[in-house]
Amino acid sequence: MRLSRAEYKEIAKWTEHLRPIRQCMKMLKERFPNHSQSTLLSIFSLEYQKRTKRTISRHHAPDVIESHYQRYLSEAKAHPTAPVLLELANEVDLSPALMARIILDRFLQDLEGGMSSKTVLNSMLKEPSLIPDQTLANNVYQCTINDCCYGPLVDCIKHAIGQEHEVLLCDKLNERNLSFLDENQLRAMGYDKTPDIILEVPIAVEGHIVHWIESKASFGDDHSHRTYLNEQFWSYWNSDLLGFIPGRSQHHLSKAQFGPGLVIYWYGFIGELDCQRDRGILLKDCFPTDIVTLCHTTQLTDCLKSQKKDKE
Repeated sequence: MRLSRAEYKEIAKWTEHLRPIRQCMKMLKERFPNHSQSTLLSIFSLEYQKRTKRTISRHHAPDVIESHYQRYLSEAKAHPTAPVLLELANEVDLSPALMARIILDRFLQDLEGGMSSKTVLNSMLKEPSLIPDQTLANNVYQCTINDCCYGPLVDCIKHAIGQEHEVLLCDKLNERNLSFLDENQLRAMGYDKTPDIILEVPIAVEGHIVHWIESKASFGDDHSHRTYLNEQFWSYWNSDLLGFIPGRSQHHLSKAQFGPGLVIYWYGFIGELDCQRDRGILLKDCFPTDIVTLCHTTQLTDCLKSQKKDKE
């Protein structure tokens, strides 16, 4: 879904006071019924992460952590079955999963008599049943399943969705009988930083040559797209190949210029960002249908030659 910057700002502004819990997603969908749930969730997640980066430092101040922890202990003792951590997170406008991490970390410091092990902390967040305190385990679990922006559950879902769309992209290419190399094949060949797909024979989309395709299972806003441009997309024009493997073909040079390409933001993007076509970056929100292949070009050339010959 291609949105104007004005449309995006309207949605972003409406999310300013929403919490990262699933009930708020229902409110967002009711307010903007013409947009898909996936697009709205992606936009909200982007905006909430920006908000969190601006405010997270104050929640990590030692006195604030201690205040949150002591309040949790007091309220959990008084109401052992209540979602104390979830309610506290919503009250102070902090991601429930991040609140769970802070409180569990503080709990482990008491338990271990010092700094907690990050490995232990992460394993308990992923599997709350490992937490020796049952009340805290329940609270951490409630925070994890109710958070739609942060936490191990969200990380797993995002990873799965990303993989799903990469598979979808490969299926679409196979349906069109387009020969390509995927990211895993390219890494096995020695490439360090690559797009998801490199086409073995370039195609044309809307009059623009495409050598590679990048799949993004997210919404493309100004900040994320600018980051991707600087850290990924521009480098595909001139990618450093870090692991030259002796004995391989001449294809393996120290620098590999992939050329112009296509980025698919499956959950949409701000339309004004599609302004780099002449510089080799084309944006779409779905797999293109108007693909021109070398085969089509050859057939057209043969047809024109035949028509010219008939006229003669």
